[in-house]
Amino acid sequence: MAGMSQFETETEPFRRELLAHCYRMLGSVAEAEDTVQETYLRAWRAFDHFEGRSSVRTWLYRIATNACLTALEHRRRRALPSHLGGPSADPSAAARADDSVSWLEPMPDALVKPLSGDPAEVVVARQSLRLALVASLQHLPARQRAVLLLRDVLAFPAAEVAEILTTTVPAVKSYLQRARAKLDDVAPAEEDFQEPADPRQRVLLDRYVRAIETVDVQALRELLHEDLVLEATPGRTWHAGVSVCLPFLQRQVLDAGRWRMLATAANGQPAAISYLRDDTGSYRAFGVIVLTTTATAISRINAFGDADLVAAFGFPQVLPTEEEDDVAEPTC
Repeated sequence: MAGMSQFETETEPFRRELLAHCYRMLGSVAEAEDTVQETYLRAWRAFDHFEGRSSVRTWLYRIATNACLTALEHRRRRALPSHLGGPSADPSAAARADDSVSWLEPMPDALVKPLSGDPAEVVVARQSLRLALVASLQHLPARQRAVLLLRDVLAFPAAEVAEILTTTVPAVKSYLQRARAKLDDVAPAEEDFQEPADPRQRVLLDRYVRAIETVDVQALRELLHEDLVLEATPGRTWHAGVSVCLPFLQRQVLDAGRWRMLATAANGQPAAISYLRDDTGSYRAFGVIVLTTTATAISRINAFGDADLVAAFGFPQVLPTEEEDDVAEPTC
């Protein structure tokens, strides 16, 4: 009987990429982590019977992909507010929580960044995890989504994809053709987006955090693209255009001393963990802000108002007081 040591040696190198794959399929950090755990449990139980007719990597992807497909049979697709209806032209319209929707979640870069450090692998991983792309993938039927990811993101040959999904090569080609056509209809154009590792992204993030924390409206306006989109889950209401988004931020977000933010990265994009001051003066976890940027401006702000996400990013639920040590960015 194969030992745990051999199993870990042969399977553990694929854990991060499997997590990224399951996240692209499911749109949820927690669900992706649960599915990867289930994948490794199933793989361990079947490891003695693995005959090596395919690679261990292909075998693990077969287990993980089919676990995702099973999960998607019983779950609603995950969405962002901008996929559920048109924007509000009223900057005073508050984003009321809607618990009837399964909301898309951001993915911490630290959990899925390739350990190899190979620049090409890192760029491909980040680009394929862009928030807009993952949101667009949720519009695809589950099997189309799986085929598109296995072929176009992971570059599995059509024959291996057919084996993974227990189907035929002609069926894989048909699924792929339909998935690409649908994605062309729903995915945003990315000509103006920066490369994932562009250092200008961090500069824009730092300026944004400073403007929010200090309530510097002029500095904030200078950062925002004319066609800015602002959406915040778990509310359905969203806004488009800086002429609406900036007044919304002024009326409903900006307040001196109300917020603290710590820089991080999510979905290959600049992000910040946000903390809201409570009645006692403590700063408690509020959620995660993910920015989409051009070379010179912020074009989209996605706010995820879910304090539970903060733990997935490795940050505390409550910030230390001024007398305690400063909080550093997690290195995980």
